[in-house]
Amino acid sequence: MPRKSSPAAAPAPDAPVLPPTPPGLLDLFIAFAKMSLAGFGGVLVWARRGIVDQHRWMTADEFNETFALCHFLPGPNIVNLSVVFGARFRGIPGGVAAFAGLVFPPMVIAIALAALYARYGEIDALRRILAGVSCAAVGLLIAVVFKMAMPLAQRREVTALVILIAVFVAIGVLRLPLQMVLLVAIPLSLGITIFVRTRGKA
Repeated sequence: MPRKSSPAAAPAPDAPVLPPTPPGLLDLFIAFAKMSLAGFGGVLVWARRGIVDQHRWMTADEFNETFALCHFLPGPNIVNLSVVFGARFRGIPGGVAAFAGLVFPPMVIAIALAALYARYGEIDALRRILAGVSCAAVGLLIAVVFKMAMPLAQRREVTALVILIAVFVAIGVLRLPLQMVLLVAIPLSLGITIFVRTRGKA
């Protein structure tokens, strides 16, 4: 009798595999230092790539939720993200390590560049180079916005996408004050989300 072949194992779903142990203090410092050094035009692009795609410390949804929280806190969004992210894994020391890695390397470079710009800033070629860099920065920002919106589009969360577009139109097109838009958008989005989820469970 021929042996029955064992059934082939079902392929594992394409879910991100999180690390078995959280990052240490040195890991946090080095990771955010690399993000800040690579983050020409903004660190958000490289933060998402490092946290979600490279190290897989967070899923795409977790990153979006954490960044949304940091966006509504006072201060620079990426700085808030570094502190919240580091504190999530290693408490207050983790927040300090991630913050130091994010801020210290570019601060040293910025001081050196500021001294050079003060001396050579009137050179026309330098101005054209900076204009080109600004265009690349806008492209990177648009790319990360699309990446962060993809989980909402894949789950077909129409309500979230409508709020996203409405906030963009209010701030980017109508030029309404950011504070006024947030005061309306935050409670409205929370209320709609709670209503939709409550209705779905009923």
